[in-house]
Amino acid sequence: MTSPRDASPIATNKGFILASASPRRIDLLAQIGFVPRAVCPAALDETVLKGELPRHLAARLAHSKAALIAASAEGAVLAADTVVARGRRILPKAEDEATARACLEILSGAAHRVYTGVCLIRDGVVRQRLVETRLRFKRLAASEVEAYLTSGEWRGKAGGYAIQGRAAAFVQNLSGSYSNVVGLPLFETAQLLQGAGLCPEGLGEES
Repeated sequence: MTSPRDASPIATNKGFILASASPRRIDLLAQIGFVPRAVCPAALDETVLKGELPRHLAARLAHSKAALIAASAEGAVLAADTVVARGRRILPKAEDEATARACLEILSGAAHRVYTGVCLIRDGVVRQRLVETRLRFKRLAASEVEAYLTSGEWRGKAGGYAIQGRAAAFVQNLSGSYSNVVGLPLFETAQLLQGAGLCPEGLGEES
């Protein structure tokens, strides 16, 4: 377990634990004034179940991650999982260039959707949201694909791209939450946290 700053001990009820090591999610939360007291990635099997739809996968994994950490820690636990899909086809997280290339070829000139499941568990109460954003990529030239692969921005990204980087130039249109595509829908996440009595820094905790 790590902490983005001198965090309170895990046994307190102040603040929340983030069940993700994603630096993008930490930065997004900080953008709206929420800083987790601890970061504790949830290690679990993310294999897609037979016949599982993209939206269901995102919701299931977010809940499973939150529940895994909440089972051994006191206080609130926030987890999220992002899934990129074209139709029912779930695109993998790109860990190598071949996977990233395949994802870009699938997305080129096509519409796709990004789903993020967000789950907050506090005092046994489960709060969840599922956010969907629709995007369309322009048709990518071979030279654009090669340049993007060379950039390395695709590493570890669902669907093989990061919209907050060079891939922003690929997006013809976007409908829905932009921050959702980055990795965490901020409006919905803030609603979950505040609904559980957690407030942005400077406002104090409600309960």
